[in-house]
Amino acid sequence: MFVIALTYTASIEVLDGHLADHRAWLDQGIADGWLLLAGRREPRTGGILLARGERAEVERLAATDPFVLNGAATVEVIEFHPVRAAAGVSLDSLLA
Repeated sequence: MFVIALTYTASIEVLDGHLADHRAWLDQGIADGWLLLAGRREPRTGGILLARGERAEVERLAATDPFVLNGAATVEVIEFHPVRAAAGVSLDSLLA
């Protein structure tokens, strides 16, 4: 499992110019099954994504984010191995 940390490197006005494409990219990642959760940081300095898959593939996909492709954000892929979850959260379903 991976946490993908986006850090904005451009102004909010520049980011907003790529927001529709970024959201479409997020929707496609969710539809494809590799992206599980996505949201922006508060204050608005970047975003956090939760993903699954093979590291090389997750890194490749993360690099295709329109924010990253257009130089408006950098990306860091952090691998972790969850071993505990709150009641009602299935690790099996997240890792599948």
